[in-house]
Amino acid sequence: MKQGVAVVTGASRGAGQGIARALGAAGYTVYVTGRSQTADASRLGGTIHDTAAEVTAAGGRGVAVACDHADDAAVRAVFAQVERDEGRLDILVNNATALHDELIRPGPFWTKPADMADIITVGLRSSYIAAHAAAPLLVKKPGGLMAFTSAPGAASYAHGPAYGAQKAGTDKMAADIAVELRPFGAASVAIWMGFLKTARTAAAVAERPGQFDALLAMAETPDFTGRVIAAIHRDPAMMELSGRTVIGAEQAMAYGVRDLDGSSPGSLRSIVGNPITYDEIILDG
Repeated sequence: MKQGVAVVTGASRGAGQGIARALGAAGYTVYVTGRSQTADASRLGGTIHDTAAEVTAAGGRGVAVACDHADDAAVRAVFAQVERDEGRLDILVNNATALHDELIRPGPFWTKPADMADIITVGLRSSYIAAHAAAPLLVKKPGGLMAFTSAPGAASYAHGPAYGAQKAGTDKMAADIAVELRPFGAASVAIWMGFLKTARTAAAVAERPGQFDALLAMAETPDFTGRVIAAIHRDPAMMELSGRTVIGAEQAMAYGVRDLDGSSPGSLRSIVGNPITYDEIILDG
């Protein structure tokens, strides 16, 4: 049964690819955005066309839309197309980000390239632009959901200040957007994903044998987060989560959602700390 229309940004590979695929399996039409249209566009492979095909094969309908999320006009064009073709939007998953190849290299930030800060442009600012363009569609009727993929680096040190600023900003953006969506019956949540089984992770593990062994034992597929997002969207109590940063593994446990192999990935809370709980004080309203 068709469940609605979703946009997943940055979905040619990695987290976005798995999330889009899982939403397809749940019956959604999924607009898949990203820059990669050929397999050689990234050393990690993957294209928006591959992902769209996987969405369709999973039971949904995948639509590939080429988009450079550093280009505001290109981002807005995605949502103009969704409005023109579908007339509605039920879920936006803000996932697009710019992960530098030297992200996990040891050393202080000033010894690394300054363009590490691109993660703030494509990953934080681009999420704001996507949310800005998507909101008019999401609030047409109650029940819309904005989900922001995030990570524990929002509240604890990981990979340096640019990465941390992007994750912390993502969580606070999701919380503030929730305030403004609430009167329209739409929700906004940030989701801390766990250690993901992706091509990027596999490359990092190969480069640094032994460094990630403990985390690998707790790794989850990117499809797992997509399953959590689908469960949040169909939850009659979805609005109770709005404004929160949730740990995907914990939310999955509450819903009885499992990973592709039937496992229940464990929460990393005891290792990485707690999401920030924002005060519900509104200063200008």
